Amino acid sequence: MTTFLQQTLNALQLGSIYALIALGYTMVYGILTMINFAHGDLFMIGAFFCFLGATFLNLPFIPSLLLSMVGVAMLGVTIERVAYRPLRSAPRVSAIITALGVGIFLENFTLVFFPYPQSVPTLLKTVIWNIGGVTISNLQILIIVVAILMMIMLDVIVQKTKVGMAMRAISWDKSVVPLMGVPLDLIISITFALGTSLGATAGTLYAIAFPVIDPYMGILVGWKAFIAAVVGGIGNIRGAMIGGFILGIVEIMVAAFMPSTYRDFVAFGVLLILLIFRPYGILGKPRPQKV
Repeated sequence: MTTFLQQTLNALQLGSIYALIALGYTMVYGILTMINFAHGDLFMIGAFFCFLGATFLNLPFIPSLLLSMVGVAMLGVTIERVAYRPLRSAPRVSAIITALGVGIFLENFTLVFFPYPQSVPTLLKTVIWNIGGVTISNLQILIIVVAILMMIMLDVIVQKTKVGMAMRAISWDKSVVPLMGVPLDLIISITFALGTSLGATAGTLYAIAFPVIDPYMGILVGWKAFIAAVVGGIGNIRGAMIGGFILGIVEIMVAAFMPSTYRDFVAFGVLLILLIFRPYGILGKPRPQKV
């Protein structure tokens, strides 16, 4: 029982990071019905912003997190403006190829300055408690709490604010919304800023939990978070959260009770089986076809 509780805590920590990244995928898809395959690399850029703030500016955790969020949000808005906006009316495959190209560019641009893995300085003094045989660290609690707070804030923005109302309207029919006076380009830019800042938050939390980072770290993590978003229901914010936690739980439990080499095989196998029975994801719904 103690082992199970310990692994559940570890799963919540990893699932929190997956969920934050999955939210970025699902927000962009919900607005533009486009998969931003560069999002995993923006997660990586967020980790490097944290590294730069901690290493060269000697910033503590909160300022490093804010630097990462603001820097990556600005980068995300720039990418949308330069790379994606001109392709809104183009065939969807063009946007997909462009997103993949942006991701490769970000990896190689980072590789120019950091050709080797970098070690992130310790931003928090580690405190460990042992409760009933379960080891809990302040770092684990911080990651889970920050992730949940970010998810709640995003849900409130989308469900309770005028900007969120505009986002939901655009996701329903972006051709009609501008006729009602809603600034389409501005709302899409805000969506990219929010989604990429969540990816940066995940990158910062990942960097302090696993403090060795490299330019290719976003590839596998990004793909896993994308699958988590699909499992939860791509385009559904709460579904992305659920998908991220499910993936984290499956990965950690498999690694704990089976050979670790089976982790990805079993995790992706379970997710594929789930999609067979729920092809639109757990909370996803088929989009109505306009004729």
